[in-house]
Amino acid sequence: MRARQINWGFLTWVALVNTTVAATTQSSVDPAGPQAQHISQLWWVMLYLLTGVFILVMSLLSIGAFRRRSKAAETSGRNVIQTDSLRETKMARVVMGGVVVTTVILFALLVSSFIVGRTIYSTPKEPTVLTIDITGHQWWWDVRYENQVASQIVTTANEIHIPVGRQVVFKLNSADVIHSFWVPNLHGKTDLIPGHPAETWLKADRTGVYRGQCAEFCGHQHAHMAFEVVVESEEQFQAWYESQLKSAPAQLTSSQSRGLQLFLSKPCVMCHTIQGTDAGGKVGPDLTHLASRQTIAAGALQNNRTNLSRWILNSQDVKPGNHMPPIPLNSEELNFVLDYLESLK
Repeated sequence: MRARQINWGFLTWVALVNTTVAATTQSSVDPAGPQAQHISQLWWVMLYLLTGVFILVMSLLSIGAFRRRSKAAETSGRNVIQTDSLRETKMARVVMGGVVVTTVILFALLVSSFIVGRTIYSTPKEPTVLTIDITGHQWWWDVRYENQVASQIVTTANEIHIPVGRQVVFKLNSADVIHSFWVPNLHGKTDLIPGHPAETWLKADRTGVYRGQCAEFCGHQHAHMAFEVVVESEEQFQAWYESQLKSAPAQLTSSQSRGLQLFLSKPCVMCHTIQGTDAGGKVGPDLTHLASRQTIAAGALQNNRTNLSRWILNSQDVKPGNHMPPIPLNSEELNFVLDYLESLK
């Protein structure tokens, strides 16, 4: 069962471009893929058409108000009998004309919206090069690249890498409540309903980093449930993919080794996975290549040492209500853990 939803009304005046990472773009009127191009064209058609309707209505309203004042001035002080039937006839013609024009406009918009919806969700004609499983959680995204060979499966979080010009299929699921997967530059919205897997596909026409967002209110930190789609060349994508298949580095400095020991002895190990170590938790994001990601906390913070320390010590200060508990570490222990996490590239 597929859950499909495109919120055309929300697209009318929204074009978000300022994000946590300067190179990231998020705009529904700056399409970087075929589906987004169709949505953008429909947006502009609606904007131009409805702007014309607004101007026409305001013009007629102004004319009517001006003529009423003029006629009142001409007839003041005189007893003039107007023919009510003539006025009613004119008014009926105007109202009927308005109803006809409104019906035609609404029908045209309905047909246009239907055609765009059929087009962007039609069965893809090109061969699929990637299938990616996306699972929405409160409030982060689990990303898993499917592969028939188990050792070639890549798992990451809140950051999706795809090759430019190639078709990618997304299998969407929710682990808790209703979420909505939306990358404005690349596609419309698709709802993630618990127990009802959905599927969508997209293709990016140009490289870049495009910000995505949960577009369905899903709780206290809904606004901080973002992700990034990194569109890169085939060579760059393959290099990234190969790096993600590697386990965490085995050769560690003394401070990094101490950080790993602390990680495995604290509550971190209960929720997170780091390949090549004893950490195998499935509650939180996979941290095997944490240091290679641009953001943490589902786009809430840039990935740097200062923000990592804030998140580790008390993530509730950053995203109140999230499921990660505060981690009791003194300053020395915190530095050891940070040294280790920064080695996970």
